[in-house]
Amino acid sequence: MPAATRALPASAERYLANLETQRRLSVHTLSSYRHELTVLQQLSAADVPAVAIEALRDAQIRRYAARLHARGLGPRSIARALSAWRGYFTWLALYEDGAGNPVADVRPPKAGKRLPKALSETQTMQLLDGNKTDDAVAIDLRDAAIYELFYSSGLRLAELVALDIAYAPHGSIGWLDLSSGEVTVTGKGNKRRTVPVGAVAATALRTWIAVRGGWVKTDPHPLFLSTRGERLSGRTIQDRLKAHAQRAGVPANVHPHVLRHSFASHLLQASGDLRAVQELLGHASIAATQVYTSLDFKRLAEVYDAAHPRARRK
Repeated sequence: MPAATRALPASAERYLANLETQRRLSVHTLSSYRHELTVLQQLSAADVPAVAIEALRDAQIRRYAARLHARGLGPRSIARALSAWRGYFTWLALYEDGAGNPVADVRPPKAGKRLPKALSETQTMQLLDGNKTDDAVAIDLRDAAIYELFYSSGLRLAELVALDIAYAPHGSIGWLDLSSGEVTVTGKGNKRRTVPVGAVAATALRTWIAVRGGWVKTDPHPLFLSTRGERLSGRTIQDRLKAHAQRAGVPANVHPHVLRHSFASHLLQASGDLRAVQELLGHASIAATQVYTSLDFKRLAEVYDAAHPRARRK
């Protein structure tokens, strides 16, 4: 029988039945397990001589994982296959006197680190300028100040939400100081940092603060208030930013972290100073900041073509 149509062994069918009746996995998940076991069956059947999957050893499993990689499967797909195989052999050892788990020490190739998404400078200006109208109402002025501050200072969502209009002895963990053009925030690991506020963001903040007094009710401290006079929630900011980006015609799923990524990417492109960007972002390790260097590959290639003696065209 061809490997592609070879039926699963009885032990694999019993294992799948166990997943269905005892663990009550969904139809979709069961189908995924069956697919991965069928792949294992096909790989073992292609060996000469063919080996029953119950008798496979770790060397064969490693070879099969390498074959999947050679076929173009990514690290996550290979990890999913190994996980399904590992579960089968664990069950086999517990309930059917299997010889052991040949997948126990087999690891998939490392997945590449996903690059943060950043807007282009044109898209960023399109987003930020979309709130500037002659008939802007207070809520638009508030939102414009929020978006400008995100991009100006690279704040995390939680850091921006926690900002007070000024330092207060009640225990501010973040506050605005427009006189010095700075915000102080408390980030991950309870680490405090002070970052500058750009001129455009400072102007937007002053415009918002001029109308903010009409929103204050019981708590005078939060910099950004809801229409009920409470500290504005992160969820509301996320929803309003996404809707604003759609209205502005920005072809991306824009959320607060996109503006933080855009801040870091654009600043790095302009300055090339990785250490400074690390400090502004509040990264404990330079490795977390280095990912932004990958975003700037096109610019680096252009610099290389223009500057390297062997790259310059006459």
